[in-house]
Amino acid sequence: MASHQVSAPPLANPGPLGLLGFGMTTVLLNLHNAGLIGLTPVIVAMGFALGGLAQIIAGLLEFRGGNTFGGTAFTAYGLFWWSLILIWTMPTGAAIAAADSIGLAAYLGLWCLFTVFMFIGTLKHNLATQVVFGSLAALFFTLALGDATGIVAVTRAAGWIGIVCGLAAIYTAMAQVVNGEFGRTVLPLDLPRALPQPVAQRPKLVPASAH
Repeated sequence: MASHQVSAPPLANPGPLGLLGFGMTTVLLNLHNAGLIGLTPVIVAMGFALGGLAQIIAGLLEFRGGNTFGGTAFTAYGLFWWSLILIWTMPTGAAIAAADSIGLAAYLGLWCLFTVFMFIGTLKHNLATQVVFGSLAALFFTLALGDATGIVAVTRAAGWIGIVCGLAAIYTAMAQVVNGEFGRTVLPLDLPRALPQPVAQRPKLVPASAH
């Protein structure tokens, strides 16, 4: 008797969830870095739930679907948010000193290095994804510079870079959702490509007998 194989249902795209978790939390935190709002439990809760947990879930689903880039990005940045919350909230004392500006600069510098390599990977992706990772690398660099120098204006500038980065991620997430629902490009993720030029037709050869 021939065995019938039942194909597994296709996996949904976890990318929008991860991008949304990253984008919304990034905007919220960088409103604080830009000096527009304070660092309150609003940011911490968003970082734990949407920035951390939602991105980790999205990353694990990307790994399951065979997407190494998406799995690495979402899982790593989700754990970044959890590690940042630990830095803010972990008890300190004689054994563990509070985080200082140089330590934070090194921490953010390493994330900048990681993001630069991830940006190189996006050169095979659409423009929207390149904007997200390019601005994120600039954000980490500027935040690290702000901590290393102690110049508040640098951190404020980083906040505005982060707001742009987060909004770009939110747009990319929503574009994937909307385009997927309509089955066509409603919100573009890339620059429009030039339409192919029509091939010039060669003049028809008239037989000599026709003259």
